[in-house]
Amino acid sequence: MKKAFATFAYRDFRFYLLVKFLVTIAIQAQTVIVGWQLYKITKDPLSLGLSGLAEFVPAISVALYAGHLADKYSRKLICILSYLGIFLSMIFLTYFSYHSEILLEQIGTMPIYLAVFMIGLSRGFLSPSSSALMSQLVPREMYLNSSTWNSNIWQTGAIIGPAIGGILFASIGVVKSYAFCAILLAISILLFTMIRYTYVKSEKNNTEKIKDRLLSGIHFVFKERNILNTITLDLFAVLFGGAVALLPIFASDILKTGPEGLGILRAAPSVGSAIMALFLAFYPPYTNAGKKLLWAIAGFGLCMIFFALSTVFWLSVVLLAISGALDNVSVVIRSTILQVLTPDDMRGRVSAVNSMFVNSSNELGAFESGVTAKLFGTIPAVIFGGTMTLFVVGIVSWKAPSLRKLNILHLLNNQP
Repeated sequence: MKKAFATFAYRDFRFYLLVKFLVTIAIQAQTVIVGWQLYKITKDPLSLGLSGLAEFVPAISVALYAGHLADKYSRKLICILSYLGIFLSMIFLTYFSYHSEILLEQIGTMPIYLAVFMIGLSRGFLSPSSSALMSQLVPREMYLNSSTWNSNIWQTGAIIGPAIGGILFASIGVVKSYAFCAILLAISILLFTMIRYTYVKSEKNNTEKIKDRLLSGIHFVFKERNILNTITLDLFAVLFGGAVALLPIFASDILKTGPEGLGILRAAPSVGSAIMALFLAFYPPYTNAGKKLLWAIAGFGLCMIFFALSTVFWLSVVLLAISGALDNVSVVIRSTILQVLTPDDMRGRVSAVNSMFVNSSNELGAFESGVTAKLFGTIPAVIFGGTMTLFVVGIVSWKAPSLRKLNILHLLNNQP
């Protein structure tokens, strides 16, 4: 029991988790509000895909440079500035929605996409610095435990956020809902300033050429096969397997529920993920991690296929919850591998590469889902995605035997 909560003994890590919890609630609620608002205005599934693309493009465009900054300047300062950018975007969404009757006639929904673009840009700078900073708040032997609780807190926030977003949209309207998200961001920024972190310049970081620094993260990932294999697997699984962007359509047209139901559907994967993260805190996947990773992602693909075929609300919720639980296994294993195998002066750049190939694939996957839903229909699009996930698992399992033999305990002990 004591070992499961070991990382909570570190004060600054507790503040880090609290901020992540509040920011996750705000961003997840905002995502639900934006999705419902766009679909309510346009009635076009492509608009949901475009929203994902609007967040993906800036995030991946600045990823390598953001990683360079995270290894050269204060990671805490970069995080604060990034949170400030998300906060200002929330304020912009609040203002636009307050004047939407007039502005929609004049300029359409473009301001919504612009705000989402700015959020994506801010998160692009935030991700490498935040991930790298976390590794400096706990000792090496706590990496697996910290990764587990980091995932748990994120997923818990992702449970509450979508539910709050749906409830707020239905009860107090879009303007006050965005204002609520902005208030949470303001509180988070204040709390983050309380983290004690001393920035120490690296002489190596001051002598490397900018071009070499931007590419060094990619070179490192391709050299470390365990990192490359897990990132590749997650990249394609998330790209094809997710159905989150299409949930407003499932809620409105297939399952016949309102914004409250959408909030529940959005929260369901995180409920399963949080439960799994808690389980992993007590029973960490030190051994046979590679095999567990492959089976978990294959199960995720199957859940997506059955979800697409379901017309019963509660069954759809259960399937999404199971998919979230299985996805969390991948998140914890990949995060731990990144922390263990990456030297501190490269954490920002390697985290940036991870962000490019995995985190941003959520937004690119949203665009893929919107396009395939537009061309073939919503249900066939999700079935296609789940099938492609199974195909990717098979290919990676065949081509990367080292992944099947992955053992985290050996990595922590510097064993092959």
